Amino acid sequence: MNYIGTAVTDIGISKKTNQDSVCVKIAESEKHGQVAMVVLCDGMGGLAKGELASATVIRAFSKWFDDDLPARLVKFSWKKVTEEWEKLAKEQNYLIAQYGKKTDVTLGTTLTAMLVVDNKYLILHVGDSRIYKIKNSMEQMTEDHTFIAREIKNGRMTHEEAMKDKRRNMLLQCVGASNVIEPQIVTGKVEKNAIYMFCSDGFRHVLTKEEMFERLSPDVLVDADDMEQTSKHLIEEVKKRKEKDNITVALLRTVS
Repeated sequence: MNYIGTAVTDIGISKKTNQDSVCVKIAESEKHGQVAMVVLCDGMGGLAKGELASATVIRAFSKWFDDDLPARLVKFSWKKVTEEWEKLAKEQNYLIAQYGKKTDVTLGTTLTAMLVVDNKYLILHVGDSRIYKIKNSMEQMTEDHTFIAREIKNGRMTHEEAMKDKRRNMLLQCVGASNVIEPQIVTGKVEKNAIYMFCSDGFRHVLTKEEMFERLSPDVLVDADDMEQTSKHLIEEVKKRKEKDNITVALLRTVS
């Protein structure tokens, strides 16, 4: 399986800084063919502190891909990689929290990451950024670690009530601002001719699933230029609808 990856991020219409960070990496390996990694982080904190938190986590995962993954591919073990990713996320949680204590600032970031090797994937997820699989339908692959998602899951709130609730963006856990994080781990096989869409909450708040599916279907997006231009068009549409957050979308397309 081969991969095409794109990422587009925008400060939006009201924020002074872009606190979203994103990384897409695709590399050739001798033993496993193409391998791919996408990481998206949505930072939070005063001034540029959210930007610092998200960029710090992105750098840590990018460094792992460049420095550690080549050695792991010699004798690859999903169990070992999962352990390393969980450890890396928890280390970043500790380091960002320590920085916050020293500077007397609360800061943190969501973390949504996927690694693809040998047509299989590992997802590690904390927060409310999302991954969707888009093929014949649109399937959300991650759970939102938010107050309202928990309330909906437990039957204490409807989706309609959640849309109007002021606690819509209240996270139950995020990297750097939680004493303990328990990342969601998802594994499985990637599908041929599918698109895996990663987005911060600013991208999806004002777009319907029908709009995203129609514009981001693999039948429509056949190459990197299509993927990038459509991402930019959708971000402009989000801004026209007065979304106030930063806006980020990354796409990973499988090519049979």
